[in-house]
Amino acid sequence: MNALESLERHLPLFAEARGDIEVSFEFFPPKTEKMEETLWESIKTLEPLQPRFVSVTYGAGGSTRERTHATVARILKETSLTPAAHLTCVGATRGEVDEVARDYWDGGVRHIVALRGDPPEAGTKFEPHPQGYRDATELVAGLKRVAPFDISVAAYPEAHPDSSSRAFDLENLKRKVDAGADRAITQFFFSADRFFRFRDDAAAAGIQAEIVPGILPVSNVATTRRFAQSCGASIPKWLDDLFEGLDDLPAARQLIAATVAAEICGQLYAGGVRHFHFYTLNRAELSYAICHPLGVRAKV
Repeated sequence: MNALESLERHLPLFAEARGDIEVSFEFFPPKTEKMEETLWESIKTLEPLQPRFVSVTYGAGGSTRERTHATVARILKETSLTPAAHLTCVGATRGEVDEVARDYWDGGVRHIVALRGDPPEAGTKFEPHPQGYRDATELVAGLKRVAPFDISVAAYPEAHPDSSSRAFDLENLKRKVDAGADRAITQFFFSADRFFRFRDDAAAAGIQAEIVPGILPVSNVATTRRFAQSCGASIPKWLDDLFEGLDDLPAARQLIAATVAAEICGQLYAGGVRHFHFYTLNRAELSYAICHPLGVRAKV
């Protein structure tokens, strides 16, 4: 085989990705008027891609409860998007969580991302509220009693930092699915092989729910490293090397970030993945750019 024949056989991994991929996006509720403006510019930019849903995060201890609710309500009112509200177990009784869930249902929200949640203070151990849900498994079961929500839960390809072992982590995911979760969305990762191994291990553990890879486009390694510490993800050396010397070149960082994420998505696509969840950090540019070579285009 000559060099030209070899190139023809090895098309870009996303070359055939047309029309069979669905995406979802994650946002966080804005703290300031300027951040709110940026968020809504991003939402309107991504809306024409017609994602399956868009999720809105929820701060530790319910610290963003009202802002989360307001953002979800505005998405329902002003866009054609399907919002998914995050709910956690932190700092609230079962009754309080159930009341929030009922308010969402009565307001037209049908999708919840159910999470145990992080402690209000970084570095401390999670302690459930004495009258609250102890973990995400109990939360999922409780939400299903409130209403027939479509529920997503978290999954950890590299294991949750609080897990004693990989087996325990998989058992915990299975409990969440058995309690009624409809799908699992993974924390971000930078190796398609790691996702595939996790997906295979989950199937071997009897987990039949859909597992959606979470994709974090990286334009700031320091910020990504901070996120990684809280969710057990690892930052490979090659990623550090790619961004070395680009602190004052934001356009170059954006280009590399899109290239890396698109390559990972292409590898996942080649392995049969058709649904992707993007952690947008309330910025549309990178997620939009990555969706384009995947064949996810604006629909008019």
